[in-house]
Amino acid sequence: MTRKQISTRTRGLVDVAMGREKADLVIRNGQWICVQSGEILPGTDIAVLKDRIAYVGEDASHTIGENTKIIDADGKYLVPGLLDAHMHVESGMVTITEFVRAVAPRGTTGMFIDPHEIANVFGLKGVQIMADEAKTQPIHVWVQVPSCVPSAPGLETPGASIGPEDVVEAMGWERIIGLGEMMNFPGVYSSDSNMHDEMAATRAAGGVIGGHYAAPDLGIPFHGYAAGGPEDDHEGTTKEDAVARVRQGMKSMLRYGSAWLDVEAQVKAITEEGLDSRHFILCTDDSHSETLVNDGHMDRVVRHTIGLGVDPLTVLQMATINTAEHFGVARDMGQIAPGRYADILLVPDLMDFNPEKVIAKGQILAEKGKWIQDLPQTTYPDWVTKSINMKRPLTPDDFRLVVEGDFKSDSVIAHVIGVLEGQAPTQHLKVPVKIANSEIQIAGKKDLAKIALVERHQATGGVVVGLVSGFELEGRCAIGTTVAHDSHHMIVVGTDEELMAQAANQLAEMNGGQVVIKDGEIIGQVSLPIAGLMSNKRADLVAEEAATVLKGFQTCGCTIVNPNMQLSLLALVVIPSLRISDLGLVDVETFSLIPIIEEEQL
Repeated sequence: MTRKQISTRTRGLVDVAMGREKADLVIRNGQWICVQSGEILPGTDIAVLKDRIAYVGEDASHTIGENTKIIDADGKYLVPGLLDAHMHVESGMVTITEFVRAVAPRGTTGMFIDPHEIANVFGLKGVQIMADEAKTQPIHVWVQVPSCVPSAPGLETPGASIGPEDVVEAMGWERIIGLGEMMNFPGVYSSDSNMHDEMAATRAAGGVIGGHYAAPDLGIPFHGYAAGGPEDDHEGTTKEDAVARVRQGMKSMLRYGSAWLDVEAQVKAITEEGLDSRHFILCTDDSHSETLVNDGHMDRVVRHTIGLGVDPLTVLQMATINTAEHFGVARDMGQIAPGRYADILLVPDLMDFNPEKVIAKGQILAEKGKWIQDLPQTTYPDWVTKSINMKRPLTPDDFRLVVEGDFKSDSVIAHVIGVLEGQAPTQHLKVPVKIANSEIQIAGKKDLAKIALVERHQATGGVVVGLVSGFELEGRCAIGTTVAHDSHHMIVVGTDEELMAQAANQLAEMNGGQVVIKDGEIIGQVSLPIAGLMSNKRADLVAEEAATVLKGFQTCGCTIVNPNMQLSLLALVVIPSLRISDLGLVDVETFSLIPIIEEEQL
C-alpha cells in the first residue's frame, strides 16, 4: 500500500474509534482473548470498519450507527483467527480454494503454505499457479518459495527444478512471505552455494527462511545449520529437539497433522523445562482431506494441545500471535487489536475448542461450521491436469526384483525400508530373504512387500524396485499413489507384480491419484488430476473418495494410522533413514545410493 492509502485507512479507523464515524460491525459483550498481554477480559466490545478493527474496549456504543451490524457475543470468547504456520495444501489433495472451504469454518483465517509439491512437478510456474489462487481467498494465504527442488540433488530427479534466480524472481511477487523449508540441511552446513544464495536472496527481500533439519544429530552439523540462517523448524520430534532449536534462535514449530504427531513430546520443553512459550508455534504440516473434513485443522491442533494440559491462553498464543510475529505480519493480524484485520472467532468453550462463528477480513464467513459466503472459482490449463507421462503401459515383469551376482547360497541380507507409525522418519532394516532364479522372493513374508518407484515426469520408462516393511499387507494387494514426496513420481507397494502393474496403469489412466487393488478389483480410489496431487472437487467429496483408500488399506490388512501419508513419504530422500528414488535405494544417513542386497547369509 502507498503512504496515502495507509493514511486514509488509519484516519478512518481513528474516526470510528472516536465516534466521529460509525462502524460497519460491532461485536458486543464477549470475553476478549488478549494474546498480546496474556489476559482474558470479560465484557468486551469490538468495532470493525470494513476489514479492520477500529476499537476494542468495554463499550463500543459510540461507534454504532443505524447501519451498523451488531453481533451479541453473549459472553462467548473472542479469539483471534487461527494461523497455520507451516503446511502443504497439496497434502489435503484439494486446491487452495477447497482447502479454505474445509478449514475456515473451523477457525483457520491464515495459512503459510509451501507449495514445494507442485513445484517438484512444474517448477516456478506451479508456484505461480498457487500464488495467483492465494490472492483470491477470503482468508489470508501466504506462499513460501520452495527452496529445495529437487530436495536432494544427485539422489532424485524431479519434474522441474528451482534455483537462486527463481527465488529472486518470486520474492517480488504478491503474497510471497519467504523461503520454504530448507530441507537440504547437508547443503547448508556444507556451504553449498545454491542453498546459501537462496537464503541470501530471501533475507535481502525481507522474507523469512523456513527450516527443516530432519537429522537426530544435535551436534556440530546442527550448529552449522543454525548458523546458515533458517529461522524455524518443524522437524523436531523430541523435547530435546525443541529445546535445541529455541536455544539456537529458531522458532520451534510443533506439528500435529494427519500422521506426524509431534506436539506431545515437544511441548514438554514448555511444561517441564519452563522455556518461554512465545518461541513455540503450532502447525499441521500435512493434513489429509479426511482429517480436515472429519477431525479439523488448526482447531484440532488447539484441542489436542489443550488436552495435554497446556494452558489454553498459551496454546492460543502459539496458534496466533507467535506465528504472526515470526512472519512479520503482527501489525496486521494474530491478535485482536486496533488496526489489525478483523479475524475473530466466537468460541463458547476454550477447552472444547469449536468456533461458533468465524469472521475474517471483517466478513462473517461461517456460522456453526456452515459457509455463508461464496468462494472464488479457479480453472486450470491442460498442462496442469495432464501431468502423468508414461513411456508405455507397465507389465508384471517391471515389478520383478532381480538382483545380479553369483550367490553361493539362496539366502541374502536385503536393505528394507521400515515404516514407523505416526512418524516421518523410517527405519533402515536388514532382513534375510530368499533368491530363486536371480529374483528376490517375498512369498510367506507377512510383513514384507515390494515397493516400486515409477518415473512419471519425462516418460523415461524407469522403474526402481525395493522392499518395504510395516504395512503388513495380506493376500494379493497393490496400492499406488502419485503423491510421493518430494519428486512426486509414482509409488506402488504390493505383494503381487500383476496387481502392481494394474495399479500403475490405473493411476496413469486417472491422470494421478491413489488406488488400492485386491485380487484384481479396485477397492479404493481417489482421483487427483491437478499435477497428480490435487482434486478440484469439494473437500468433503475428496474426503469420501480418500476414505475408500484408507478402507482399502485396512481390507489389505494394514492397521497403522493414515498409512497413505506414510506411503507418500517413502521417496522423501531428506528424512532418515532409508528411502527410494528414481535413481535407486537411498541411505539418508550417508546421502548415498546403496544396492538392495548387502551380503549373503551364510
